[in-house]
Amino acid sequence: AGGHVIPVAAGPGPARRRAGSAMSLWEPSPGGAVEAGEDAAAALAELDGPDSCLSLLPWDRFSAWLHCVCVVGFDLELGQAVEVIYPPHSKLTDKEKTNICYLSFPDSNSGCLGDTQFCFRFRRSPGRKVSLCCFLDRLDRDLPVYLKKDPAYYYGYVYFRQVRDKSLKRGYFQKSLVLISKLPYVHLFHTMLKQIAPEYFERSEAFLEAVCSDVDRWPPPVPGKILHLPIMGIIMKLQIPTYRDKPGTTPVVQDVHQADAQISMPLPTVHEVNLFRCFCPVFFHVQMLWELVLLGEPLVVMAPSPSESSETVLALVSCISPLKYCSDFRPYFTIHDSEFKEYTTRTQAPPSVILGVTNPFFAKTLQHWPHIIRIGDIKLPGEVPKQVKVKKLKNLKTLDSKPGVYTSYKPYLNKDEEIVKQLHKGVQKKRPMEAQSVILRRYFLELTESFIIPLERYVASLMPLQKCISPWKSPPQLRQFSQDDFMKTLEKAGPQLTSGLKGDWIGLYRHFLKSPNFDGWFRSRQKEMTQKLEALHLEALCNENLVFWSQKHTEVETVDLVLKLKNKLLQADREHLPVKTDTLKKLETHISDIIQALPDDLQDILLKTGT
Repeated sequence: AGGHVIPVAAGPGPARRRAGSAMSLWEPSPGGAVEAGEDAAAALAELDGPDSCLSLLPWDRFSAWLHCVCVVGFDLELGQAVEVIYPPHSKLTDKEKTNICYLSFPDSNSGCLGDTQFCFRFRRSPGRKVSLCCFLDRLDRDLPVYLKKDPAYYYGYVYFRQVRDKSLKRGYFQKSLVLISKLPYVHLFHTMLKQIAPEYFERSEAFLEAVCSDVDRWPPPVPGKILHLPIMGIIMKLQIPTYRDKPGTTPVVQDVHQADAQISMPLPTVHEVNLFRCFCPVFFHVQMLWELVLLGEPLVVMAPSPSESSETVLALVSCISPLKYCSDFRPYFTIHDSEFKEYTTRTQAPPSVILGVTNPFFAKTLQHWPHIIRIGDIKLPGEVPKQVKVKKLKNLKTLDSKPGVYTSYKPYLNKDEEIVKQLHKGVQKKRPMEAQSVILRRYFLELTESFIIPLERYVASLMPLQKCISPWKSPPQLRQFSQDDFMKTLEKAGPQLTSGLKGDWIGLYRHFLKSPNFDGWFRSRQKEMTQKLEALHLEALCNENLVFWSQKHTEVETVDLVLKLKNKLLQADREHLPVKTDTLKKLETHISDIIQALPDDLQDILLKTGT
């Protein structure tokens, strides 16, 4: 690879692996980064020990998983109102409370009788202090990019109950139990709500207090570890994925027989939704939908209930995994949302956002949007959806329009008939929905990998050569990304190496390079590669005989070197550079040896300026 710091995975032959290489989207820098992540995990694992109470304050463990638990009820005079927030010290602004109130209830036209589960996502109010201990935020380093927390948003996981009750003026009991969290672990929190909500509605706040106390005993959400999470007599067992996991594989959590009275419940995933159930009404168009999500196009999902709208939006966002969807998405959006005017205005083009809606009012308000997915009632597979053609937007007048995709978008790639046949056959043969989801997830993964690998390969070539790194100069800069240079690489090392799909791949790349998803992906790769350069520069410094250097230079130059080395150590810690622990220890020894060789008065000054 011509002495590059990162060898290039060249062509169809065996890929030569290295830090920041073509596959580093899901295998970031080996060695140091892995060790750094393991150090963080090991440090946090200590919190599981018997002395953990010494390390953590009350509610710190709870805060690692949830911001708070809310109960939203219906008041005849006030409408929806937050009745309970637990723990009581949890802070929510008035704007956040208003959003939670309206997003926790289905629209009246949804007619959700009985129990309904769904989720929503809303903006956090700016200028708020982060309640979570900063050392727990370090866990984000080990997560795949698509599971990292977005500090600007909260998720709300809802269990809504509406049942007839003649004793109430309104004639109905209506209440929602809502978990507010920064974590996108939809399957985990929906499973938890299924366990606790029915019992809460029968009982009272004392039960809620007991639930929160259980959560405050959970271990930190360390990726890669099998976690045991007790909740009201049941132990949920799960494993949060890490960036080192091969995409498309789900960690298997074995159900081990419990010796005590508690029931064990293994969770196959923490974050995935049932992909095929969501795409079943429109599975003839999955490839076009993948393109629309990849390009960050404005998309609205019109569904009969919040359950279907939220699941479908989450399925769309996940279809470009392991790429992160970098625009905003709202699994359930209402006319009361604080961003309603911003997202529905006609004075400018629709924003890059995916909205899930149920109110018929949106059929009129959003009819200027370029891409609309209409979902009917999601049924169990058994009948083949009849809708095949993409429909024109002018045909969409109301929310009662037939299910389908309403758009004038012409896909860049030729349609992959094979996946449609495979899924169609599965429906006819009544193949289990889980198996259909596995097929669909693998298809999306292979499509995304074929698309992103040429970009990864080109970006890896922007890394300076190893010989350019000198311990006595600042780390070299990455070369600039050139669209023209990248396009030239596609002829010999494009997606045709891994995908048989024909079509206008060049056009798709040109469109993608203008999208928020490219911007987010490239910034992430740029940061990762810059950190790798800093780490290599640090290693180059450690391999020098710094004491010998200091003896040949003036005291002023030596003091300057010591201060620079100390700053390097601080930077390595602050930016979580992918540096091996041994390298950092070696650098500390160098600093100590240089200081020891200086006169006593200088030693005292330098030892005092430890930070």
